[in-house]
Amino acid sequence: MSEAEAPFRPREKLVERQKYFQSIHKHTYLKGPYDKITSVAIPIALAATCCFMIGRGIYNMSHGIGKKE
Repeated sequence: MSEAEAPFRPREKLVERQKYFQSIHKHTYLKGPYDKITSVAIPIALAATCCFMIGRGIYNMSHGIGKKE
């Protein structure tokens, strides 16, 4: 048999990163550097877009705009 494959990162580095992330007093889903974008900004952008499109649809319906003949 061949030797065991070396890990991608040394165990010491992994332990350091685990201690760092466990010491941060934030919610689990906001600990990474880009997690605020994926957990906060994208859902807010989707909600704002939906609200805008619903509002535009209600406005168009109430004024009779965009009807097909």
